[in-house]
Amino acid sequence: MQFQANITIKPLQPSISYHDKLLLIGSCFTEHIGNYLMDVKFRILQNPNGILFDPISVCNSLTSYIQNRQYTADDLVYLNEAWHSWQHHSRFSGIDKDEVLAHINQSQQTAHQFLKEADWLIITLGSSFVYKLVDGLVPVANCHKAPAQTFQKHLSTIEETIVALDTVLYQLFQFNPDVKVLFTISPVRHLRDGVVDNNRSKARLIEAVHHLVNKFDKLHYFPAYELVVDVLRDYRFFDIDLAHPNYAATQFVLEHFAESCMNKDTQQLMEEIKKLVIARNHKPFNPTSNQHQQFLKGQLQKAKALQELHPYLDFSHELAFFGGK
Repeated sequence: MQFQANITIKPLQPSISYHDKLLLIGSCFTEHIGNYLMDVKFRILQNPNGILFDPISVCNSLTSYIQNRQYTADDLVYLNEAWHSWQHHSRFSGIDKDEVLAHINQSQQTAHQFLKEADWLIITLGSSFVYKLVDGLVPVANCHKAPAQTFQKHLSTIEETIVALDTVLYQLFQFNPDVKVLFTISPVRHLRDGVVDNNRSKARLIEAVHHLVNKFDKLHYFPAYELVVDVLRDYRFFDIDLAHPNYAATQFVLEHFAESCMNKDTQQLMEEIKKLVIARNHKPFNPTSNQHQQFLKGQLQKAKALQELHPYLDFSHELAFFGGK
């Protein structure tokens, strides 16, 4: 008997390789993909504004990178004894206004330069719901636990999402004509919105993204959402909150990501690097034993060989670790 729905994922053309620079932006599932790629030494930059859920926040952030916008004190708000930016995740918040601004603007500068040279932009959208300040109806990327009456909640229409993404993509291709874009929809379920509205929200994102993918040659789609919701399709693949895919589900998605978005040579190199990373994280029972010293020497030789074969990758941490420096 067949217990899973079949899914055919069209191989990404051109595929992602180790020579590429990848900027990832969007929901928390973006960081599952980004951390996975970073662990095996892809050149990435992820979420320069922190986690972003809705397409309007993603578009506003991308526009700010393209324009290399620099934030000022007027862009910050003091709330709950800390300074925040409505356009940034709370990881940028702090008690010192100048430090918060410096952190934000350094991230802006880094994102501007990275996006200019990026080969791929990976966008993971999480929700069609947008929160706007009641005073001025300015969209915010993070509510920073402000009182609910501070915001107006709006479920973006398909047309609004298409217009926002279409506009920023036009700017992006003017800024970096060589960049390619890979869309995904986050499989994280936004149950605070309710099951019905969560499904309405996801459906609008899916329809808007496919409209654009069918419009531009340089746009692609990876079905992370469908892999969890339609292929795995079981609560045992979710954490206790019933909203976030668990480790097994996430690994299932990432394995399909590698298989469909990278060629065989890249996948093989990934596996070699993964073994080296696992070896580096190994906790020896007796660090001074001859057996462990031989293990370190063997891994050092493997790291040196990989560095020589792939000089564009950075194995400095492994070389220092296995070399005892």
